[in-house]
Amino acid sequence: MPARPGRPRSPEAGQAILEAAIELLVEKGLRRMSIEEVAERAGVGKATIYRRWPSRGALALDAFLAEFQAQLPVRDTGSLRGDLLASLRAWVRAVTKTRAGRMLAGLIAEAQRDPEVAASWRQRVFDPLRSQHRAIVERAMERGEVPPSTDADAVLDLVFGAAYHRLLHQHLPLSDHFVRTVVDLVVDGACNRAGPGGHGDRSPYSPARSTTRSPSGA
Repeated sequence: MPARPGRPRSPEAGQAILEAAIELLVEKGLRRMSIEEVAERAGVGKATIYRRWPSRGALALDAFLAEFQAQLPVRDTGSLRGDLLASLRAWVRAVTKTRAGRMLAGLIAEAQRDPEVAASWRQRVFDPLRSQHRAIVERAMERGEVPPSTDADAVLDLVFGAAYHRLLHQHLPLSDHFVRTVVDLVVDGACNRAGPGGHGDRSPYSPARSTTRSPSGA
């Protein structure tokens, strides 16, 4: 793609750089993306990029976040099941219907090879999203939906770990049936945990399962 005419000024330059990086990450992935190509496509000099981003990996993470974060609004439906359904549906929509999905798989792969990218990924992407999602389980504990001893990280690993597994291996579709099945299994398991005696009795935290779905399917 030819360079865009003229050289945009800040803050237009920053937006042009991010958009160019997004395009190249989708087309080539981080390993094959160069700062030179980003600069040419954005219509700026390399120095303009390096003044804002110290490395190619830092630019790639900002480009990914610019595309991904807007797809994952904070949801509070009033129930653990509803919150997890809304959050996982938004995640699946982002990785299957937008450019974020192509970038996500490539950045995860690069984080396995590059310790600097891995550290930035944890700090810039994983930890903020995990905090946002952990609040879902914490609200459920405050409402009395699940026991106060519920391991929020295990709940989130089960829900989103299953989704990442399908995204990376592509062995089965990231369908809405998958979303509902995973959330139902995890929520039912959290609500039906055995009490202190470990006899498997129905937990007082187990809500009655509604057979009526909201218009959104939640």
